[in-house]
Amino acid sequence: MKKLLTLLLLCLLFGNTALQATTTLESYRFSDKQDEQRFKSLVSQLRCLVCQNESLADSDAELAHDLRQEVYEMMLAGKTNKQVTDFLVQRYGDFVLYNPPMKPSTWLIWFGPFVVLVIAVLLLFRSLRRQRAVTQQAISDEERKRLQQALQQSTGKDAQS
Repeated sequence: MKKLLTLLLLCLLFGNTALQATTTLESYRFSDKQDEQRFKSLVSQLRCLVCQNESLADSDAELAHDLRQEVYEMMLAGKTNKQVTDFLVQRYGDFVLYNPPMKPSTWLIWFGPFVVLVIAVLLLFRSLRRQRAVTQQAISDEERKRLQQALQQSTGKDAQS
């Protein structure tokens, strides 16, 4: 009897987890296909705050489930897409949007990669120019004599061996 209860308890625990994991976009009920498409489009444009690299539609994080439910409830309440996104931006910031607006607080997001690329290219050209200048310098007569002596000594040692 104890084994049966343990098995039943394990089934309930794992069954509940599996049930939660299967909560997808298809589990929401819509009055028509247009509302369903609007919901899917909206959650695809919003970023999961936990995963950060997935949309709310793709994420399986608990917060993503909660935010999808919140978006669904706002849609049922008659809110427009703009009202839903404005609410989420007000609550979580511009980071919740996959395509943040162009404003001073997001300039780093928009222009940062290009600035880093330009700096990298400038540093590369500067490094190449310095390297070319070093290789083009002529050696002095004194250095040339020392090099010839070193070569003669090394060839003399090779000949003796």
